[in-house]
Amino acid sequence: MGMVSALWLGLLVSGFVVAALQGRIDAVTRGMLKGAEEGVAVALGLISILVLWLGVMRIAEEAGLIAALARALRPVARWLFPSVPADHPAMGSILANMSANILGLGNAATPLGLKAMSELQELNPLKDRASDAMCTLLALNTASLTILPTTVIALRMQYGSSDPTGIIAPTLLATAVGTASAVVLDRLYRKRDARRKGPGRG
Repeated sequence: MGMVSALWLGLLVSGFVVAALQGRIDAVTRGMLKGAEEGVAVALGLISILVLWLGVMRIAEEAGLIAALARALRPVARWLFPSVPADHPAMGSILANMSANILGLGNAATPLGLKAMSELQELNPLKDRASDAMCTLLALNTASLTILPTTVIALRMQYGSSDPTGIIAPTLLATAVGTASAVVLDRLYRKRDARRKGPGRG
């Protein structure tokens, strides 16, 4: 059992124990059922909204918008990932992952990020540890500069927000700061690693 699984199990068990000692098992049961009901309702509501956005993004892809975005990001990706050959499949997956994140399509960015990691592992000379390129991708994927937070907008619409797109500006600011911080720290750690061990691992 992993650490996270053990933590969740401990929280669940302790919650039941405390509820039993206080004689409030019925409240826990009602809370569980209510949470499950709300989860299904939110999921069903998100389906239609996400289908709409994914349809719009598919049209944008057919129109060449995604490809244009990937081309615009290519020089940046070459600077961020100097050890990855420009014609390697990993670079294509990295560009696709970055494009999906910028458009707020986390559900599409995740499998693309996993694919990119798998392809970067092929270039990794030290299979038992993450390469510099893998660390960079993880940091960027976590910070994730987002221009259009599609999934968050969908959630706000589902919960009846009067201004579901009002999150765009704060999201752009927060993710821009986060991405800039990730890039700066990545460069600092690369330089420190280069001083300690010689040329970077890639």
